[in-house]
Amino acid sequence: MHRLTIVVPTYNEADNLPALAAELWALPIPQLKILVVDDASPDGTGELAERLASGQPERLTVIHREGKLGLGSAYVTGFKAAIEDGAQAVGQMDADFSHAPSYLPGFIEKLDDADAVFGSRYIQGGQLDENWGIGRVLLSWFGNAYARAILRLNVLDSTGGYRVWRRETLMGMPLDRVKSNGYVFQVEMAFVAQRLGYRLHEMPIYFEDRRIGRSKMTLRIQIEAALRVWQLLVLHRNLSKIKKVHEDTPQI
Repeated sequence: MHRLTIVVPTYNEADNLPALAAELWALPIPQLKILVVDDASPDGTGELAERLASGQPERLTVIHREGKLGLGSAYVTGFKAAIEDGAQAVGQMDADFSHAPSYLPGFIEKLDDADAVFGSRYIQGGQLDENWGIGRVLLSWFGNAYARAILRLNVLDSTGGYRVWRRETLMGMPLDRVKSNGYVFQVEMAFVAQRLGYRLHEMPIYFEDRRIGRSKMTLRIQIEAALRVWQLLVLHRNLSKIKKVHEDTPQI
């Protein structure tokens, strides 16, 4: 069996978290654990997560941070904690149901032939929410095309945040060097993994608009992402493929 830990960063997701936890625990993945990384949500998400954990202490843990410290650092914190806890695979997903939990069993199955599996809106079979306006669709498409062109990324959906990593993949990545703290964090992780020679497999997903609450995407985050992509070229210019990365990666 796979021991999978799903890292879920939260900020004001009290309305979504209980339903998400229930759907994750209903999956045919017996050893699935949830790790909530909460950034001091004023709506009480952290306290709600603690109540959920008290009822399922072996299946949910909570990391409380002292403020809104950002998506990227939340994931890095969660990744490190999951690895320390012994997770064989580490997943990442939004708390707002943009990422359907039902895809996870397929992601896990594909890890036998990949070092990480990315949910993709832009490969054949992938789809965006039909309710997205044309402006939002074009912005998302352009953001991916922009990052791919500059960084020469092979993945078609580098900005997506629905992924599952093998334990060994994350352990082989210099997580302390990953400093992007907005949505460009996803681009940086994909770029670092590709530079190191890890096998990244994309699987099609339907990306649903969040059911409850407001999007946290802002103009400032978009500008940061555009500028940060260029910085990544310099920051990770010395990274190169790990020798025999595929042969030396043990099977889960």
